[in-house]
Amino acid sequence: MAGKTYAFGDFSLDNARFELRRAGHLVKVEPRAFDLLHHLVLNRDRVVPKTELLDSLWGDRFVSEAALTTAVRSARRALGDSGVAQRWIRTSHGRGYQFVGSVTVQQSPDDIVDSGASRGGTANRLRPEQTIRFCRATDGSRIAYATAGSGPPLVKAANWISHLNLEWESPVWSHWWEQLSRQHELIRYDERGCGLSDWDVPTSTFDDWVNDLETVVDAVGLERFPLLGISQGGAVAIAYAARHPERVTRLVLVGAYARGRGVRATDTEERAAAALDLNLARVGWGQQDPSFLQVFAAQFLPDASAEERAEFTDFQRATASPANGVRFLEEFSRINVFDIAGQVSCPTLIVHNRGDLRVPTSQAAELAELIPESRLVMLDSRNHLLTASEPAWPIFLAEVEAFLALEV
Repeated sequence: MAGKTYAFGDFSLDNARFELRRAGHLVKVEPRAFDLLHHLVLNRDRVVPKTELLDSLWGDRFVSEAALTTAVRSARRALGDSGVAQRWIRTSHGRGYQFVGSVTVQQSPDDIVDSGASRGGTANRLRPEQTIRFCRATDGSRIAYATAGSGPPLVKAANWISHLNLEWESPVWSHWWEQLSRQHELIRYDERGCGLSDWDVPTSTFDDWVNDLETVVDAVGLERFPLLGISQGGAVAIAYAARHPERVTRLVLVGAYARGRGVRATDTEERAAAALDLNLARVGWGQQDPSFLQVFAAQFLPDASAEERAEFTDFQRATASPANGVRFLEEFSRINVFDIAGQVSCPTLIVHNRGDLRVPTSQAAELAELIPESRLVMLDSRNHLLTASEPAWPIFLAEVEAFLALEV
């Protein structure tokens, strides 16, 4: 994990050195209490359920809530806080805990990596700042969206797993948004049911996802723009582009598919595999089973480092409730834009990794056949999400920027 320091009040929490300091002086804190404090600070935008904290701190070991209460008490003691004052850690009775201090995130110079090679040799610059705002969908659900960078707009259709705040610092996602916001005003949003958007929503269907994209675009005030869709966000982008051909100038699809696993299953074996995938998800996500979440991470990032997969596992926990996680996966299985993909009339770039374990290359080929004005680019990677360190990453950036530069 890259070294980051989280400053609040006169405290600083260094996640790389596992140190808590107050006014520069080291504060003694028990390891479990440190881990709890770190998790709460990372997820400071929400109340963290007790079950999530128990899983994060103890994994598959069975412990009682008394152990969690002790860890919270120790963390408060280290901060000079208490259950009465609750200056830093607030108790949400019957639910969990939330860190309520104002936090500034710092990164030490030693941990800033000059990735000039992936930017065509340019020197390292400060990452663009993002601004987060909220809008309301037609059913009243609150949708969080972020803008970052300057230049011509680039809209990204939401895909789960997402969290506008956390992914801005995540090694799984930060390089995507840092690079894409250097040449564009990048507009992203959290899908309903996850991230900073409302988790408790009336419905969360594919049509809702397309409508939420419409809501965000209207809130930003865009008329014409290129659209990026990653994974299941690709299907949302296809549906939007087919519905609004006058607004989408170019379409970029990455690791996308027209038909979910349950829809594209054609024989008994494929249907059984699709059903097994969902059943595993119901058990794994429903119980926040660490072993399942690790397998899930391995499907997305098989060639990533152990550190990156661990980050992704932690990120999964923070993006959505277990119930919403299961609902997302069930809806993904039912996605079907096969019949409308041919209505996409704008130039389309389809990028897919040859060894993608989550979405097979046959799905990229199907999209290239369905969308009239499309071009397929295959990259040498087994990861569903490209990491910053793999050779395919700068190739991906060059392909996307060259494609978007052709926009009239």
